[in-house]
Amino acid sequence: MESPSVKEALLYERAGDAVRCGVCERRCVIFEGGKGACGTRMNVGGKLFTLVYGDLNALESRPIEIKPFFHFWPGSSALTFSTWSCNFKCPWCQNWRLSKTPPELSRVNFVPAERVVELARRHGDHGLCVSFTEPTLLFEFSLDCFTLARRHRLYNTFVSNGYMTAEALKQLRAAGLDAIKIDVKGDAEVYEKLCGGVSVEKVWRNARTAKRLGMHVEIVNLVITGVNDNEACLREIIERHLKELGELTPLHFTRYHPAYKFNNPTTSVETLERACKLAKRLGVAYVYIGNVPGHEYENTYCHECERLLIKRYSYSVLRYEVTNEKRCPNCGVEVPIVGHYVKKSLRLF
Repeated sequence: MESPSVKEALLYERAGDAVRCGVCERRCVIFEGGKGACGTRMNVGGKLFTLVYGDLNALESRPIEIKPFFHFWPGSSALTFSTWSCNFKCPWCQNWRLSKTPPELSRVNFVPAERVVELARRHGDHGLCVSFTEPTLLFEFSLDCFTLARRHRLYNTFVSNGYMTAEALKQLRAAGLDAIKIDVKGDAEVYEKLCGGVSVEKVWRNARTAKRLGMHVEIVNLVITGVNDNEACLREIIERHLKELGELTPLHFTRYHPAYKFNNPTTSVETLERACKLAKRLGVAYVYIGNVPGHEYENTYCHECERLLIKRYSYSVLRYEVTNEKRCPNCGVEVPIVGHYVKKSLRLF
């Protein structure tokens, strides 16, 4: 167990002869020598340890729009990193080569938090993003990275399934988490039957809590053929989005492609358009389509006068017309965007 990636966990409690993890809402009860459902936390001698502190399987600069964040520091890039495994069991996972691979202490790629922040600054990134796999599993490491990043005026973001505990979310916010993109998989049945027996209610609670704590929130629904593409499910997601987060919170409907254990056909563009039109009709002000480069729903239009404000192609901002005061230049209404437009080319390393 001697490895820089092994560190005592911050959120757990004794549970008889075991320990109960407090990082995600699975709240796994783990006995001596055992691991939680995610495979990244282990009971050693009655203490809970993370096995993935700083064990990074990806590290690169990426545009913020790819997350997708469309209303948060548009045009900027974030140094993006991840670790192994996941706390969900989604059979359609688009990043399954990382999320379905458990950590192994024999192949740790340890990167200190100081190094992560140094790389972000050196390569001109405006912030950090924990993504690719579920960032909650990098909880302790994220706290350290975010604290350092905030000192250097870098933003901090999560691309998450939204299943952390409320206490973990509050600690992340206190350390400097500025924005969170939450994937909503579908209705309660989808979560129970296909995501590993988890609860959609916890996800919506965390989205609501994040908003209340002052974080920027965007919601994404990967629309999967034959799973969550029916009108009843889409309507439920949209109505819950409006209830918990309000009409000005961005909502993305993203195209699914067959991956991992799932071979249902790629989502049709017509289905995505139907979801967007339904969301608009029900009152969501900013609705987007993802994974369809060049589609008109990649763009941002004023919710008051429908003026084209941000023209995008894939993950690039082609034109930006929101004023410095975050208003529409045509009608003057305030546009809900955090940060300023950053005209910056993507760098990879």
